[in-house]
Amino acid sequence: MKRPLLRAFRWPVLWVGIWIAMIAAVVASSLLPAHDLPEVPDGFDKVEHFVGYLILGAWAAMLFAHRRAQAIAAAALIALGIALEVAQGAWTVSRMADSADALANSLGVFAGLMLGPTPLGGLLVRLEGLFRR
Repeated sequence: MKRPLLRAFRWPVLWVGIWIAMIAAVVASSLLPAHDLPEVPDGFDKVEHFVGYLILGAWAAMLFAHRRAQAIAAAALIALGIALEVAQGAWTVSRMADSADALANSLGVFAGLMLGPTPLGGLLVRLEGLFRR
């Protein structure tokens, strides 16, 4: 018997759609010219990278039903973070590739993935349950 890819959602398209929209926002903000972004204190951008990818990784852990699918999603997010850093260096004039940003992205994904087996892993399913009554 084939195991389901996603958790038992009533509205799977909604939750996957939100995740895709978040990924698109990360891609867009990663490639915007630097002058179009808010100014942040030195070094704080690493926190932004970590938290942004933590949210993406945690959302993947809440979406996918099994650790293998969660791990594949995490690997794809890490690859995306690295590719965006390379793209910043190659395709933009006001941004630069930063390996420390790529590391912060990766650590954020790992931290988010670690939430999968905790009660937070079922948060979206429980949230849907509030609307089933």
